[in-house]
Amino acid sequence: MEFNSNDLKWIREPKNYSITDSKIEIITEPHTDLWQRTYYNFRNDNAPVLQINTDEKYFSFIVKTEFESNHRFDQCGVVMYLDSDNWFKCSIEYENEDFQHLGSVVTNNGYSDWATTVIDASIKSMWYRFSRREDDYCIESSIDGINYSQMRIFHMWKGNSTIQFGIYACSPENSSFKARFTNMEITDCKWLAHDGQASDGNV
Repeated sequence: MEFNSNDLKWIREPKNYSITDSKIEIITEPHTDLWQRTYYNFRNDNAPVLQINTDEKYFSFIVKTEFESNHRFDQCGVVMYLDSDNWFKCSIEYENEDFQHLGSVVTNNGYSDWATTVIDASIKSMWYRFSRREDDYCIESSIDGINYSQMRIFHMWKGNSTIQFGIYACSPENSSFKARFTNMEITDCKWLAHDGQASDGNV
């Protein structure tokens, strides 16, 4: 499987964007986001998502993101949007002039979680590597595109057959910024099979 920009399809096409074989730029619109229920009790499902369909069970998707935003909650990154109740996203989310959240959200059956770590507000670029092994997934991040660190491993209840994955950008509050995506490629799965301890026999 190869990355081909001609295979990309929009869910909620934004007003302003550009797509070439080497670069995608999205201008976010205010009050756009993805979130389902948990803690905040609201449901936001209006962020633009640009994805590829695949039934390939083992692969990795790599992308470099760049953005110049100084408004709270602005974000851009990797997404796997199956439907409004089942999706995954990973991004840097701007918080204030001191720090940002590098985090990910997994939404299964209409309820979102949020796993984060704090990073410096000066970081305006991040690489992501999204990997699939059947219906389990791994997301990693990297500052230099060479050395990746695992952010989380997760399961998608509806992610066991054909899926859609790609990129997104949004501005939950009253703001807008340009998100830039480059160095996009699909490779053999870089998330290797587990070779550690055996099951305890109760599964």
